Amino acid sequence: MTKQLIFCVESDSRAKEASMKDTHELVKEYYSSASTENDGQLATSVCCCSSHGMSRQVKEISAQLPDEILTKYYGCGSPLPDVLEGCTVLDLGCGTGRDCYVAAKLVGPSGRVIGVDMNDDQLAIAEKYHKEMATRWGFDNVEFRKGYIEDLKSAGIPDGSVDVVISNCVINLADEKQKVFSEIWRVLKNGGELYFSDIFADRRVPDEINHDPVLLGECLGGSMYVEDFRRMLYKAGWNDYRVVSCTDVPINNREIEERVGNIGYTSDTIRAVKLPDLIEDAAENYGQFVRYDGGIPEHEHSWSLDMNHTFIKDLPVSVSGNTCAMIQHTRFSRFFTVFGDRSHHFGWFEEPEACCSDDGGSEGCC
Repeated sequence: MTKQLIFCVESDSRAKEASMKDTHELVKEYYSSASTENDGQLATSVCCCSSHGMSRQVKEISAQLPDEILTKYYGCGSPLPDVLEGCTVLDLGCGTGRDCYVAAKLVGPSGRVIGVDMNDDQLAIAEKYHKEMATRWGFDNVEFRKGYIEDLKSAGIPDGSVDVVISNCVINLADEKQKVFSEIWRVLKNGGELYFSDIFADRRVPDEINHDPVLLGECLGGSMYVEDFRRMLYKAGWNDYRVVSCTDVPINNREIEERVGNIGYTSDTIRAVKLPDLIEDAAENYGQFVRYDGGIPEHEHSWSLDMNHTFIKDLPVSVSGNTCAMIQHTRFSRFFTVFGDRSHHFGWFEEPEACCSDDGGSEGCC
């Protein structure tokens, strides 16, 4: 490599580091200002949490949290999957700790919750209520760490130590998203799950929007184009992922709507399971069936893996090898009976593609 080329590579690396640092500082400043000066209010309704998408259990637990945690917490969904008891959960960009404290109740005294955030003001609010929430739940299984989601090793998260990674409208704020997904893959156990909510765009967002402090803080700048997201997951190790919910995003600010133009935004909840030896890059048919036997809380009669896979209790249904693996080799296995194995291959399995619905329902596409 010539000196000139070395100089160019080093310059490019320094430029990327500076850009990431600038993004971090912009995000910190924006959310600190909202937390300390604007009564928790943002300029749009994109990242303002509501009860939309929450299960009854999550709503009931959230209602027991201090008001300050709720009003100064920002997100676009409810990335808390089913069957968390006893799990180790990692919350990326935990903010004031809303999802951490809810997850703490769900995982119970045998589980553990770790929240990571780079914002001192938000972490201060989370820590402020630590003892109070431990007393309220009857156990202390939560810890908060300052760190960057692009570098979880520096935050002390070991390889293969986490059952479930959650995140609520935060990955869009990361400048180097590929690093985020690679880190998530590293810390997840085999059979572990990434389950997160975020804002997605129907095209690549222009740099002038991505670098605008307001649009970035409002989760419009930095939003992932869905196909680039798929490519990043694939590069990190995931051959398949599932859309759990997808709804159109209201901005409710005419000035900002004009600035983003025709870009279409959605709030999506995504499920991606780490099973590198079993999840293939296409849906394959091995003649397998699964039967939901019931037992998942609040889902006694049916349970949905994603927008296109709802399993009715006691009804065996044909599934692809990937779908079967996501059930058979994860924490959901005890609620299902699996018929068949991978000893015979019958070609491609035709599965419907997920699509968005305005009401966030679980109806699939034909």
